[in-house]
Amino acid sequence: MKIPNHVAIIPDGNRRWAKKKGLASFMGHEKGSDASEIIIEKALEMKIPYLTIWGSSLDNILKRSKKEVNCLFKIFEKEFIKLADSEKVHKNKVRVEVIGKWREHFPEPTKKAIEDAIKKTKDYDKYFITFLMAYNGTDEMIDCITKIKEKKGEVNEKTIIENLWTKDLPPVDLLIRTGCENDPHLSAGFMMWHTAYSQLYFTNKYFPEFKEKQFEEAIKDYTERDRRKGA
Repeated sequence: MKIPNHVAIIPDGNRRWAKKKGLASFMGHEKGSDASEIIIEKALEMKIPYLTIWGSSLDNILKRSKKEVNCLFKIFEKEFIKLADSEKVHKNKVRVEVIGKWREHFPEPTKKAIEDAIKKTKDYDKYFITFLMAYNGTDEMIDCITKIKEKKGEVNEKTIIENLWTKDLPPVDLLIRTGCENDPHLSAGFMMWHTAYSQLYFTNKYFPEFKEKQFEEAIKDYTERDRRKGA
């Protein structure tokens, strides 16, 4: 099986999963967090070098109710504390990276948990797990062009890559979006530079339902495709 080098996930459907089951929205986020843990373990088992998960958009943080956002912060804090002390993370030499405007918008306890996970894994270079937090791809591209403009530089492929928040990540081979409900689409310019030639995989499964089997099916589907990249 030809394993993709970089898999990115847009984990949609936490709140809809909770609503369908008559539960509070935070329960959907908690179950989604559990699903993330399962997928990370499966990705390591399958020896996928790069895994990127969109943990939250900026709109998630700024436009949802304070109660729901505070629940998200607590879930994020708990999960990054787990990652920082995870035996599997350290055994597999997994570097944890976090990209987005989380430093501007997250509370101190959550930021501390994230910083701790980053610090404890910064020297690892076998596997790379990146979380996009308070992230918007349009903001990333606008910031990139602004930086080039301030430097009075030429706008070309090289300078764009050098000024992206995600500059250290390789191109995304496979982009998975859950919870599509027959409406496959992308959002907010998600990693627009890195997904230019990505294979796309859409599923109606809500993210809390997307477990080992579903992830493995997505990878298998990718391996059976013929990637031509315009050729």
